[in-house]
This record gives sequence, C-alpha cells and structure tokens, in this order.
Amino acid sequence: MASKVQVEKVATLTGHRDSVYTLVQAAEEHRFFSAAGDGMVVAWNMQAPDTGDLVARVNASVYALCYLPERHLLLIGQNREGVQVIDLESKQILKSVPLPKVPIFDMLYTSEEGKVFVSMGSGGVAVLDAETFELQTIIRKADKSARSLAYNKYSRELAVGYSDHKIRVFDAGSMELKYELTSHTNSVFTVAFSPDGKLLLSGGRDAHLRVWDVEQKYTERGYLIAHMYTINHITYSPDGAYFATCSMDKSIKLWDAQTFKLLKVIDKVRNASHGTSVNKLFWSAHQNQLVSCSDDRTISVWDINF
Repeated sequence: MASKVQVEKVATLTGHRDSVYTLVQAAEEHRFFSAAGDGMVVAWNMQAPDTGDLVARVNASVYALCYLPERHLLLIGQNREGVQVIDLESKQILKSVPLPKVPIFDMLYTSEEGKVFVSMGSGGVAVLDAETFELQTIIRKADKSARSLAYNKYSRELAVGYSDHKIRVFDAGSMELKYELTSHTNSVFTVAFSPDGKLLLSGGRDAHLRVWDVEQKYTERGYLIAHMYTINHITYSPDGAYFATCSMDKSIKLWDAQTFKLLKVIDKVRNASHGTSVNKLFWSAHQNQLVSCSDDRTISVWDINF
C-alpha cells in the first residue's frame, strides 16, 4: 500500500534562527504563519515560498499561535508574558493579555463558543472572550502543564492533553469537567478530533497513538506504537481521509484515517526530511500540501499524492 503514496519535497523555508515550534493556517489556504524559539513570527506564501514576511518579534520563545479569520488577527502566545493580539493589516499590537508567567503551549479559537482557549505550563486553561480578549476564567485541574487543545464542534467539547499523562474533556461552554482519560503513560502532547467529530486521537511522550470513541463516552478503541519517540503533533488531511503524525524521532508518518494503516514514512534517509525533532504539521487544502517544522530551524513543504 505504501508505494501508492507519492511524496515530494517542494520547498525548504529558512530564516528562523532557532527551533521552529508551531505552524498555523492563515486566511487563504496557501498562506500560513510560523513561530520559533527566536521569538520571530513569520507569514509564508506557498505559491512564493522563498521569502517569509516578518509579522512580529517578541522577547521569548513562541510555542503557540492562533489565527482569527473573521478579523484577520493573530494571537501570539508569548512565554511568561501572556498573549499578544496582532492586527495583521497594520502589524500593530491591539492588545496584550497578561497571564500567569508560565509557558503557553497551545491556543485554540472557536467561533461557535466565541472563545479563545490557552493551555499553560501551570496546568491552567485560560478562557478569553474572543471579541474583547478579556480573561474570563482559568480552569486548573492539574499541577502539571496543559500541553494541547482540541475542539469538537459537534459535541461542543474541549479536549486537553496534560503532562500528568491524562486527557480531560470539558464542556466548552461551561468548562465543566466531563471525562478523564487515563491510558497514556506519559505527557500528552497532541490531541485531535476527527473532522466528523466521532473520534479523538491522542499522542505524546509514550509514542502511543491512542484512539477514543467520542460517542461511547470516550471508550478507548485501541492504540498503535506509532513512533520510536515522542509524538509531537497529529493533524488530519483537509478531506479527513488521512492523518499525519510527527515525532521527536525526526519522522513524519501518513496514515489511513479509516483503517489506521501506515501508508508512508517521510524521513531524512528517504526524503531528505528534517535532521532533528519534527514539532508541528499543517496540512493545507492548497494542492494537498503538508507543511512541517523542526528543531533544525527549517520548514518543509511536501507534495502528497495518494
């Protein structure tokens, strides 16, 4: 099966001076943003990938970005400094939201709830009003970091992966805790709902990819030992037929979303992929291209043909 998937690296984007931690979709499907340990936030165009456009520079590493398409705003999670709201037209800071002086690991905006969720190194999840960016509350259900966020628009639930090895599922409106999922044996770095809202996938430091049935109160369907080391991120293809994982083991893997069969391994030996940990993925509807970023300071753009 694996031979049917054709992968070609079409661009290597350089310019960051430190590990690139995160990627997020912009307004058009061929544009995206990146952020890194150098504090630089850069906008890229996949149709002209040679040069990035510096959007902002902050004084700390940036692990998390969040884009609000309706207002063309970009939220920057500035470690130990809170959240900066950038107007992308003017590149001006509209607002700075002070938060506890801890790392910000993930941010998620949902128009359905009118909220921005921020997961933090204190174990807290901050809830901001998406209109005013006022802090509404901080929900703290763990002493260890809240690492990853996913929203299910069908069940209106927020899944949060924590460094205490648990996934907690909240009612996204009330932030009432509904479920605690306890199968992982180490930090949960990534959670992702399937596009139809029926499954939750999770991964992290134990290298296990776990599959949870949302409609059966998150009963675990099973797991795969998906990588040799930490799974850093899981993302679905735009059509929902596939998903990709990336890892500290330097590889990217492509999977069938129905059968969970491994379809392709993208790595340094076979594809001139990254030389160090692959931190985040962004799967664009633009020519079905997959974008990856790494501790090696580069961003790769992959053409994927199934």
